[in-house]
Amino acid sequence: MQHILLQTTIEGDRDDWHIGRFGHLKAFLEGLRDENGDPAFRVTARDRDPVGQPDPVLSTLHESDYQQLWLFAVDVGNGLTAEDCAGISRFRRLGGGLLVTRDHMDLGSSICSLAGVGAAHHFHSHNPDPDATRHRIDDDVTTDISWPNYHSGANGDYQRVEAVGDVHPVLRDPESAGGTIAFLPSHPHEGAVGAPPEDPTSRVILKGCSQCTGRDFNIAVAFEASENGGRAIAESTFHHFADYNWDVAAGCPSFVSEAPGDGLLQFPEALRSTKRYVQNIAFWLTGRA
Repeated sequence: MQHILLQTTIEGDRDDWHIGRFGHLKAFLEGLRDENGDPAFRVTARDRDPVGQPDPVLSTLHESDYQQLWLFAVDVGNGLTAEDCAGISRFRRLGGGLLVTRDHMDLGSSICSLAGVGAAHHFHSHNPDPDATRHRIDDDVTTDISWPNYHSGANGDYQRVEAVGDVHPVLRDPESAGGTIAFLPSHPHEGAVGAPPEDPTSRVILKGCSQCTGRDFNIAVAFEASENGGRAIAESTFHHFADYNWDVAAGCPSFVSEAPGDGLLQFPEALRSTKRYVQNIAFWLTGRA
Protein backbone atom coordinates (compact mmCIF):
# COMPACT_ATOMS: atom_id res chain seq x y z
CA MET A 1 0.00 0.00 0.00
CA GLN A 2 1.34 3.42 -0.98
CA HIS A 3 0.93 6.48 1.21
CA ILE A 4 -0.35 9.59 -0.62
CA LEU A 5 -0.23 13.10 0.81
CA LEU A 6 -2.90 15.51 -0.45
CA GLN A 7 -1.59 18.94 0.49
CA THR A 8 -2.57 22.58 -0.06
CA THR A 9 -0.25 25.57 0.16
CA ILE A 10 -2.54 27.63 2.41
CA GLU A 11 -3.58 27.50 6.04
CA GLY A 12 -7.02 26.06 6.75
CA ASP A 13 -9.12 29.08 5.72
CA ARG A 14 -12.70 27.83 5.56
CA ASP A 15 -13.54 30.43 2.89
CA ASP A 16 -10.76 29.38 0.54
CA TRP A 17 -9.66 26.26 -1.33
CA HIS A 18 -8.64 24.43 1.85
CA ILE A 19 -8.01 20.68 1.80
CA GLY A 20 -11.57 19.86 2.86
CA ARG A 21 -12.66 20.98 -0.62
CA PHE A 22 -10.86 17.94 -2.07
CA GLY A 23 -12.78 15.38 -0.02
CA HIS A 24 -14.30 13.58 -3.02
CA LEU A 25 -10.80 13.04 -4.42
CA LYS A 26 -9.58 11.66 -1.09
CA ALA A 27 -12.51 9.26 -0.83
CA PHE A 28 -12.05 8.06 -4.40
CA LEU A 29 -8.32 7.38 -3.93
CA GLU A 30 -9.01 5.52 -0.69
CA GLY A 31 -11.49 3.31 -2.54
CA LEU A 32 -9.04 2.14 -5.21
CA ARG A 33 -7.88 -1.48 -5.00
CA ASP A 34 -4.69 -3.19 -6.07
CA GLU A 35 -4.41 -6.39 -8.13
CA ASN A 36 -5.14 -8.47 -5.01
CA GLY A 37 -8.29 -6.57 -4.15
CA ASP A 38 -6.68 -4.80 -1.18
CA PRO A 39 -6.74 -1.02 -0.65
CA ALA A 40 -4.05 0.43 -2.89
CA PHE A 41 -3.54 3.72 -1.10
CA ARG A 42 -3.51 5.25 2.34
CA VAL A 43 -4.34 8.95 2.01
CA THR A 44 -3.49 11.82 4.33
CA ALA A 45 -4.98 15.25 3.59
CA ARG A 46 -3.76 18.47 5.21
CA ASP A 47 -3.33 22.20 4.81
CA ARG A 48 0.05 23.76 5.46
CA ASP A 49 1.05 25.10 8.86
CA PRO A 50 1.30 28.90 9.26
CA VAL A 51 2.68 30.74 6.24
CA GLY A 52 6.09 32.35 6.60
CA GLN A 53 7.88 29.50 8.30
CA PRO A 54 8.90 26.04 7.06
CA ASP A 55 6.03 23.55 7.07
CA PRO A 56 7.05 20.61 9.30
CA VAL A 57 5.78 18.03 6.79
CA LEU A 58 6.76 19.56 3.45
CA SER A 59 10.21 20.69 4.54
CA THR A 60 11.05 17.15 5.71
CA LEU A 61 9.06 15.25 3.09
CA HIS A 62 12.19 13.41 1.93
CA GLU A 63 12.41 11.83 5.40
CA SER A 64 8.76 10.71 5.51
CA ASP A 65 6.95 7.48 4.62
CA TYR A 66 4.97 9.14 1.81
CA GLN A 67 5.44 7.80 -1.72
CA GLN A 68 3.32 10.43 -3.50
CA LEU A 69 2.59 14.14 -3.01
CA TRP A 70 -0.44 15.70 -4.69
CA LEU A 71 0.21 19.42 -4.21
CA PHE A 72 -2.62 21.91 -4.72
CA ALA A 73 -0.96 25.32 -5.02
CA VAL A 74 -3.85 27.60 -4.06
CA ASP A 75 -1.75 30.40 -2.52
CA VAL A 76 -1.16 33.92 -3.80
CA GLY A 77 2.59 33.39 -4.12
CA ASN A 78 3.67 32.83 -0.54
CA GLY A 79 2.57 29.25 0.07
CA LEU A 80 5.93 27.48 0.05
CA THR A 81 9.15 28.50 1.78
CA ALA A 82 12.60 27.75 0.40
CA GLU A 83 12.83 24.92 2.95
CA ASP A 84 9.50 23.48 1.78
CA CYS A 85 10.63 23.52 -1.87
CA ALA A 86 13.92 21.89 -0.91
CA GLY A 87 12.17 19.11 1.01
CA ILE A 88 9.77 18.40 -1.86
CA SER A 89 12.60 18.48 -4.41
CA ARG A 90 14.66 16.02 -2.35
CA PHE A 91 11.57 13.82 -2.04
CA ARG A 92 11.31 13.55 -5.82
CA ARG A 93 15.05 13.05 -6.27
CA LEU A 94 14.74 10.03 -3.98
CA GLY A 95 12.04 8.57 -6.26
CA GLY A 96 8.85 10.09 -4.86
CA GLY A 97 5.97 10.77 -7.22
CA LEU A 98 4.53 14.28 -7.62
CA LEU A 99 1.35 15.81 -8.96
CA VAL A 100 1.66 19.59 -8.83
CA THR A 101 -1.23 21.80 -9.87
CA ARG A 102 -2.21 25.45 -9.63
CA ASP A 103 -4.62 27.90 -11.31
CA HIS A 104 -4.81 31.19 -13.24
CA MET A 105 -2.51 34.22 -13.35
CA ASP A 106 -0.14 34.08 -10.32
CA LEU A 107 -2.22 31.73 -8.16
CA GLY A 108 0.15 29.10 -6.79
CA SER A 109 3.34 30.71 -8.06
CA SER A 110 5.27 29.62 -4.97
CA ILE A 111 5.84 26.28 -6.75
CA CYS A 112 8.25 27.82 -9.28
CA SER A 113 11.24 26.83 -7.12
CA LEU A 114 10.42 23.12 -7.17
CA ALA A 115 13.20 21.25 -8.94
CA GLY A 116 12.14 20.15 -12.43
CA VAL A 117 8.36 20.34 -12.06
CA GLY A 118 8.36 24.02 -11.09
CA ALA A 119 9.76 24.95 -14.49
CA ALA A 120 6.68 23.45 -16.17
CA HIS A 121 4.37 26.03 -14.57
CA HIS A 122 4.03 29.44 -16.20
CA PHE A 123 2.50 32.40 -14.38
CA HIS A 124 1.76 36.05 -15.08
CA SER A 125 4.71 37.41 -13.09
CA HIS A 126 6.86 34.32 -12.57
CA ASN A 127 8.40 32.00 -15.17
CA PRO A 128 6.16 33.36 -17.97
CA ASP A 129 5.43 31.21 -20.99
CA PRO A 130 8.25 31.66 -23.54
CA ASP A 131 5.63 31.48 -26.30
CA ALA A 132 4.76 35.19 -26.29
CA THR A 133 1.76 34.64 -28.58
CA ARG A 134 -0.03 33.05 -25.62
CA HIS A 135 0.46 36.13 -23.45
CA ARG A 136 -3.05 37.37 -24.13
CA ILE A 137 -6.28 37.54 -22.20
CA ASP A 138 -8.27 34.40 -22.92
CA ASP A 139 -11.12 34.46 -20.40
CA ASP A 140 -13.55 37.29 -21.20
CA VAL A 141 -15.98 36.25 -18.46
CA THR A 142 -13.98 37.19 -15.34
CA THR A 143 -12.22 40.26 -16.67
CA ASP A 144 -10.30 41.10 -13.48
CA ILE A 145 -8.18 37.95 -13.97
CA SER A 146 -5.30 38.33 -16.41
CA TRP A 147 -3.28 35.73 -18.34
CA PRO A 148 -2.79 32.87 -18.17
CA ASN A 149 -6.54 32.26 -17.87
CA TYR A 150 -7.74 29.71 -20.45
CA HIS A 151 -11.53 29.44 -20.47
CA SER A 152 -12.52 25.77 -20.81
CA GLY A 153 -16.10 26.29 -19.57
CA ALA A 154 -18.07 26.91 -16.40
CA ASN A 155 -17.38 25.24 -13.08
CA GLY A 156 -19.71 22.26 -12.93
CA ASP A 157 -19.51 21.68 -16.68
CA TYR A 158 -17.06 19.50 -18.60
CA GLN A 159 -14.59 19.96 -21.42
CA ARG A 160 -13.46 17.63 -24.16
CA VAL A 161 -9.71 16.98 -23.98
CA GLU A 162 -7.26 15.47 -26.45
CA ALA A 163 -4.12 13.37 -26.03
CA VAL A 164 -0.93 14.88 -27.46
CA GLY A 165 1.49 12.62 -29.31
CA ASP A 166 1.70 8.96 -28.33
CA VAL A 167 -1.00 8.20 -25.78
CA HIS A 168 0.54 8.37 -22.34
CA PRO A 169 -0.40 5.67 -19.77
CA VAL A 170 -2.28 8.19 -17.60
CA LEU A 171 -4.61 8.85 -20.55
CA ARG A 172 -5.61 5.28 -21.38
CA ASP A 173 -9.29 4.54 -20.86
CA PRO A 174 -10.57 1.19 -22.13
CA GLU A 175 -14.15 2.19 -21.36
CA SER A 176 -14.17 5.22 -23.66
CA ALA A 177 -15.03 5.00 -27.34
CA GLY A 178 -11.57 6.17 -28.41
CA GLY A 179 -9.64 4.30 -25.75
CA THR A 180 -8.32 7.49 -24.14
CA ILE A 181 -9.44 10.02 -21.55
CA ALA A 182 -11.90 12.27 -23.37
CA PHE A 183 -13.41 14.56 -20.71
CA LEU A 184 -12.37 16.53 -17.64
CA PRO A 185 -14.13 19.15 -15.52
CA SER A 186 -14.04 22.62 -17.05
CA HIS A 187 -13.01 25.88 -15.39
CA PRO A 188 -13.35 29.52 -16.53
CA HIS A 189 -9.64 30.36 -16.17
CA GLU A 190 -7.07 27.56 -16.24
CA GLY A 191 -3.35 28.18 -15.87
CA ALA A 192 -0.47 27.47 -18.23
CA VAL A 193 1.92 24.52 -18.26
CA GLY A 194 4.59 23.43 -20.71
CA ALA A 195 7.43 20.94 -21.01
CA PRO A 196 10.72 22.53 -19.91
CA PRO A 197 12.95 22.42 -23.02
CA GLU A 198 16.02 21.56 -20.95
CA ASP A 199 14.35 18.44 -19.49
CA PRO A 200 14.22 15.52 -21.96
CA THR A 201 12.14 13.45 -19.52
CA SER A 202 9.15 15.81 -19.90
CA ARG A 203 6.49 16.23 -22.57
CA VAL A 204 3.00 17.67 -22.96
CA ILE A 205 0.53 14.79 -22.94
CA LEU A 206 -2.91 16.46 -22.85
CA LYS A 207 -4.51 19.61 -24.23
CA GLY A 208 -7.82 21.44 -24.13
CA CYS A 209 -9.43 24.20 -26.18
CA SER A 210 -10.58 27.64 -25.06
CA GLN A 211 -14.30 28.26 -25.44
CA CYS A 212 -13.62 31.99 -25.79
CA THR A 213 -10.84 32.12 -28.38
CA GLY A 214 -10.68 28.60 -29.81
CA ARG A 215 -6.99 28.39 -28.92
CA ASP A 216 -5.50 25.10 -27.75
CA PHE A 217 -3.81 25.11 -24.35
CA ASN A 218 -1.79 22.54 -22.43
CA ILE A 219 -3.48 20.69 -19.59
CA ALA A 220 -0.85 18.20 -18.42
CA VAL A 221 2.91 17.66 -18.65
CA ALA A 222 4.36 14.27 -17.68
CA PHE A 223 7.88 13.73 -16.33
CA GLU A 224 9.27 10.22 -16.63
CA ALA A 225 11.44 8.71 -13.92
CA SER A 226 15.20 9.15 -14.37
CA GLU A 227 18.35 9.42 -12.34
CA ASN A 228 17.13 12.92 -11.46
CA GLY A 229 13.98 11.73 -9.73
CA GLY A 230 10.62 10.01 -9.73
CA ARG A 231 7.62 10.41 -12.00
CA ALA A 232 5.64 13.65 -11.95
CA ILE A 233 2.66 15.45 -13.48
CA ALA A 234 2.29 19.22 -13.87
CA GLU A 235 -1.40 20.17 -14.24
CA SER A 236 -3.01 23.40 -15.44
CA THR A 237 -5.59 23.77 -12.65
CA PHE A 238 -6.52 22.22 -9.32
CA HIS A 239 -10.15 22.57 -10.39
CA HIS A 240 -9.89 19.26 -12.23
CA PHE A 241 -9.72 17.67 -8.75
CA ALA A 242 -11.86 19.95 -6.53
CA ASP A 243 -15.18 18.84 -5.03
CA TYR A 244 -16.98 21.87 -6.50
CA ASN A 245 -15.95 20.89 -10.01
CA TRP A 246 -17.08 17.30 -9.52
CA ASP A 247 -20.34 18.35 -7.82
CA VAL A 248 -21.32 22.02 -7.54
CA ALA A 249 -23.58 21.13 -4.61
CA ALA A 250 -20.37 20.73 -2.57
CA GLY A 251 -20.05 24.51 -2.55
CA CYS A 252 -17.19 26.92 -3.12
CA PRO A 253 -15.54 29.94 -1.47
CA SER A 254 -17.58 33.14 -1.37
CA PHE A 255 -15.20 34.94 -3.76
CA VAL A 256 -16.11 32.64 -6.69
CA SER A 257 -18.30 34.88 -8.85
CA GLU A 258 -18.95 32.86 -12.01
CA ALA A 259 -22.29 31.10 -12.44
CA PRO A 260 -21.83 27.30 -12.35
CA GLY A 261 -23.09 24.84 -14.92
CA ASP A 262 -24.64 21.39 -14.57
CA GLY A 263 -22.95 19.58 -17.45
CA LEU A 264 -21.28 16.95 -15.28
CA LEU A 265 -24.59 16.21 -13.62
CA GLN A 266 -26.30 15.82 -16.99
CA PHE A 267 -23.47 13.78 -18.56
CA PRO A 268 -22.12 11.20 -16.07
CA GLU A 269 -19.58 9.90 -18.59
CA ALA A 270 -17.51 13.05 -18.03
CA LEU A 271 -17.16 12.37 -14.30
CA ARG A 272 -16.37 8.71 -14.98
CA SER A 273 -13.63 9.84 -17.39
CA THR A 274 -12.28 12.22 -14.75
CA LYS A 275 -12.10 9.50 -12.12
CA ARG A 276 -10.34 7.19 -14.55
CA TYR A 277 -7.76 9.94 -15.13
CA VAL A 278 -7.24 10.26 -11.36
CA GLN A 279 -6.93 6.48 -11.00
CA ASN A 280 -4.40 6.33 -13.83
CA ILE A 281 -2.28 9.08 -12.28
CA ALA A 282 -2.25 7.42 -8.87
CA PHE A 283 -1.13 4.06 -10.23
CA TRP A 284 1.33 5.59 -12.72
CA LEU A 285 3.03 7.57 -9.96
CA THR A 286 3.54 4.32 -8.06
CA GLY A 287 5.60 3.04 -10.99
CA ARG A 288 2.77 0.92 -12.43
CA ALA A 289 0.88 1.90 -15.57
